[in-house]
Amino acid sequence: MKRLEPNLLLAISTGFALILLVMSTSFLSPSVPLLRNALLAVICSSGFVLLNPVLQRLMKFPDRPPMINRDAANTGVWSAFFPLGVILAAGIPVVWPGHDYGLLVIIAAIWFGVTVESAIKARRMPG
Repeated sequence: MKRLEPNLLLAISTGFALILLVMSTSFLSPSVPLLRNALLAVICSSGFVLLNPVLQRLMKFPDRPPMINRDAANTGVWSAFFPLGVILAAGIPVVWPGHDYGLLVIIAAIWFGVTVESAIKARRMPG
């Protein structure tokens, strides 16, 4: 590997933030089964990565470039909000424990799926 791909680093950092969110929502929500949020995260993120390209083709949407692009200098700064938002969401169960945060896990899993899709697109791009 000659250089680190920024889209891959974005996906990895968002993945670690998602793990932190799943742990905080699982351990601080006593009414929720322990593995439910982990399964939600895996199913939603993998479902997004697998099904979104099919839906994009069916809807005839144009191909989007990866999130972090060399041609637009500020894309790296803007995409840093993905892991930051998930980390901030992981703090919500700490402040208000005891609730069901399944929707929060689903939203963060979709954000993780977006970053993984961006890393896959960046890997397939020539150059």
